[in-house]
Amino acid sequence: MPTNPLFYPTSDSAQAQNLHDQIQIALAIADRHVLQSLLENCIPSLVKGQHIHTISTQVGVPTGNQQTADGIVHFESKRCRLAAPGEQIELSGMHRSRTLESRALARLTQHESDLQMLGSNLPLALTVSLLAESGFLPEQIEDILHLPYDAWHKSWWYAIDPSGNFTLPFLRQIRTLRFPDGTFTLQYKDFFEQDNPNCFISLAQKVLILIKPDSQGFGETLKQINYQREALGIGQAILICSAISDLEAQGFINQGISVYPAVELILPTQSNCAQCGRKECGMNGVSDSPVALCYGFLPESEFV
Repeated sequence: MPTNPLFYPTSDSAQAQNLHDQIQIALAIADRHVLQSLLENCIPSLVKGQHIHTISTQVGVPTGNQQTADGIVHFESKRCRLAAPGEQIELSGMHRSRTLESRALARLTQHESDLQMLGSNLPLALTVSLLAESGFLPEQIEDILHLPYDAWHKSWWYAIDPSGNFTLPFLRQIRTLRFPDGTFTLQYKDFFEQDNPNCFISLAQKVLILIKPDSQGFGETLKQINYQREALGIGQAILICSAISDLEAQGFINQGISVYPAVELILPTQSNCAQCGRKECGMNGVSDSPVALCYGFLPESEFV
């Protein structure tokens, strides 16, 4: 919650270097670990880190009326995973009789999705890459690429449950269409018990990012976020701030806005351990220190 010890005012040196610009630079660099931490460790969390498939950013996005959003994080959230080789699908009554096993299979596959397109007129290399990224082994990929025209490759998958775990088994069928020019088209359909997986592996999502100046009040900040959410058609938002009260944080959270400490996005600065005022550091005062960049460097003249 907002009492998290990471939420505290940044040092004067960090503010002097323009905290807003530092954070935007960090977003523009788009380091995966940094962005993953932003989505996973904001309060409340938006996604588990291991469920993030791809991630990227846009910085300084126009929203109209001469306003600009600080940033947008684009990511794909994993919703399905291929069952590992040898992984047993749990079927109630599976070890009792074939009749009960057949009933369990019929229950798990009672609904059928529409035919979906995974890729159209893809070259061989891209087709293989797409299947490999999905989790298929080389021998499985060979089977899929050389299917007879009217044949389907069957595989068991797991969809994500409301708790964020992959526990909902479903059957996926994939077929391959080969063309004289050497390209491939991949199509698939799913058979499931209740909820359609609605994607092959992941769903694309967007998160609005706003960096809150310390001097900006709650109402003005909320108004700015809501305007930008509507203008960009983005529901999820993260507010990055250096200091925030419990009541303010709860207010933002209740409005569907996650909060994240600015200190986690501050870039390291050029350092000189011999002139640093942080006596608790093991490298403090070392003239030949190998440290060139440091998140905690504070000149001794500025140390309070």
